[in-house]
Amino acid sequence: MARDQKRARVFGVLYLITFATSIPGLLLYEIVLRHPRSYVASGGHDTQILFGALLELLLIIANIGTAVVIFPIVRRRNEELALGYVTARIVECTFILVGIVAMLAIITLRQQVAGPAAGAVGTITYTLAAIKDWTFLLGPGWVVGWGNGLILGYLMYRSGLVPRRMCWLGLIGGPLIIVSGTALMLGGNHPSHTMHSLQAIVTIPEFLWELSLGVYCTVWGFRRDAPILSGSARTTQAELTPLITPA
Repeated sequence: MARDQKRARVFGVLYLITFATSIPGLLLYEIVLRHPRSYVASGGHDTQILFGALLELLLIIANIGTAVVIFPIVRRRNEELALGYVTARIVECTFILVGIVAMLAIITLRQQVAGPAAGAVGTITYTLAAIKDWTFLLGPGWVVGWGNGLILGYLMYRSGLVPRRMCWLGLIGGPLIIVSGTALMLGGNHPSHTMHSLQAIVTIPEFLWELSLGVYCTVWGFRRDAPILSGSARTTQAELTPLITPA
């Protein structure tokens, strides 16, 4: 059980790192995403964007780390869903990586094109900024609902690794993220002010779920009476059989 509790705390710390890297990274990109053409035409803020890209690279590592660390434990409850969570994290990170490449390409355009010629790359710059917007919608704004919300929420609820009432935040927040992301996608990813405000509201349960999960696991680890923990007195032979039965 001591080894599982160490995994729990690493899992929690990695989740908190995802907050520390994703939110500042998005804010650093704001100047390019809102005014891409003026960014290329002006002096630009390359260091700011490069630092945002670095934060998102660290985000990718933390994202995949959360799935890898928890996999040996939650697979004891449901191996298929545990693998599904790892896959969802990888897909999410793939979208994030594409967005990073798009932002770095904008920096390259700004450095290589100057003066009157800067206006000629305006369309390309807008395209790259649009790619970044779409990767955010499809990754953190849609895949997360399936992976972090539904799959991880269900695994945590069924395994009892964390308080079950807390898991309902993920089980409710996940579908809300999926529905809002789908609505934005079908609307061409051009939300009105009302839709933008509504999306911010529906992400609150998922935000609280991931934050509470990170804090709880970092401070307290997993619940010690969870039956799937190694060495737990409540671990039954029926629960261990799938782990030791040859394929």
